[in-house]
Amino acid sequence: MPVENIAVGVEFYCQRLGFTVSSSDEGGARLSRDGAEVHLWATFDDDWRTRSNFVSMPICSGAESFIAGTASCRMETDSVDELYREMAAAAVLHPSDAGEGPADTEWGTREFAVVDLVGNLLTFFSGRVIEGD
Repeated sequence: MPVENIAVGVEFYCQRLGFTVSSSDEGGARLSRDGAEVHLWATFDDDWRTRSNFVSMPICSGAESFIAGTASCRMETDSVDELYREMAAAAVLHPSDAGEGPADTEWGTREFAVVDLVGNLLTFFSGRVIEGD
C-alpha cells in the first residue's frame, strides 16, 4: 500500500488496524496480522512536478507522491463480524459505511471496507453460504 511516510503509515496500521511490524525502514515496511501481510512503500518522489515533457521523461519510479491513497486490497478473515466491531471502534470504516455491520453480497461474501490514513482501501471479507448452494 502506498503511503506518504513510512513511520506515520506504520504507526497507523499498528495502532488503528492492529498490525505488527515484521520489518521496516524509511522506504518500506512489512506488517502482519492474523496470517495476513501488508506491505507499505513510501511515495516520496516529487520529480514529476517539475517535468515539462512526460514523453521523453516518463513517470516511472513507482514512488511518485501522487500514488499514495490510490491502492486497494482484499483480505479474507474467519471473523468478519468481530473485526468489523474492532474497526468501527477504531474509527477507520469507509465513509460510506452505514454502521449496520458487514454487508452480505450477491457473490457470496460478507464484507466491509476501511480506509487508511491516505485513502487506500482495505476490504475484509469472509465467504458465506448462499441459499440454494
